[in-house]
Amino acid sequence: MSPAPAYTVVVPTIGRPCLVECLRALARAEDHPPHEVVVVDDRPATASDDALPLTAAGQLLDRVRTLHTGGRGPAAARNAGWRTVETPWTVFLDDDVQVLPDWSRRLAEDLREAGGDVGGIQGRLRVPLPPDRRPTDWERSTKGLENAAWATADMAYRTEALTRVGGFDERFPRAFREDADLALRVERAGWVLRRGTRVTRHPVRPAHWWASLPAQRGNADDVLMGRLHGRDWWSRARAPRGRLPRHLAVTGAALAAAACALAGRRRTATACAALWTLGTAEFALARILPGPRTAREIAGMLGTSVLIPPLAVRHWLCAVVRHRNAAPLGESR
Repeated sequence: MSPAPAYTVVVPTIGRPCLVECLRALARAEDHPPHEVVVVDDRPATASDDALPLTAAGQLLDRVRTLHTGGRGPAAARNAGWRTVETPWTVFLDDDVQVLPDWSRRLAEDLREAGGDVGGIQGRLRVPLPPDRRPTDWERSTKGLENAAWATADMAYRTEALTRVGGFDERFPRAFREDADLALRVERAGWVLRRGTRVTRHPVRPAHWWASLPAQRGNADDVLMGRLHGRDWWSRARAPRGRLPRHLAVTGAALAAAACALAGRRRTATACAALWTLGTAEFALARILPGPRTAREIAGMLGTSVLIPPLAVRHWLCAVVRHRNAAPLGESR
């Protein structure tokens, strides 16, 4: 059997406590250890005085190297990491995942079996949910990562492929769509992407009840994806369509109700208000019914279901203006 290609692990982090378990799990996967582990500290300069818990890497500690990017976002952090890699493969892990004990052995098999046309190999994510109750809205959202295509929570790329396409597009400021954008550009460059056999655990991280509100910023990234890859990017990136069309309708009904009320058109205002109420109720029920239905969960879903549609529309509209002249990475208009 031929030896497996060497690889380097790149872990961007903002210093979350979960980094400890990520490094510990990586150290326990002993069969085919990484050549290096590059931990990219993306905390703002003012918040990066505290040392990262690198000793959690155990026997891999002498292979750990750190970089500092000063809060420029996950795309920039990953770029800073892979551009220092000297191995044929770069494996991206998020700091909130935990590889399984046989991960490195299965990774070796994935890399060994990769043909020359394979540019990337995705790990299989598993999101454990509470066994004794229905999952919350946040937990169900995290569970969706199991079906996400080319998620960099565990994604191996040929370093050559990253070099050829220029790495991640740093116009994506969040951990959202930057991985889909990279995958589409790698495929456009002629490489094949496939799923591997290795499995990585992705626990549900703690979140506030309003976590779904800042998540609406992702609507702006969807606009950028459309500008860069065309209207059919959803199907090519294997990304599920969101509820933006419904959010536009619900928000439009609310605005129309207010405008008609100010104009003295009471019947029309009442009709529009009824449409807003029905749309909001449908959205809230779609989030409440699959969940645990506790008082806290129901209250959180009711409150955020009122706020999410206008927030989503606001982020979408701002991005339509901001990205109106966006061109693919390396091109200009």
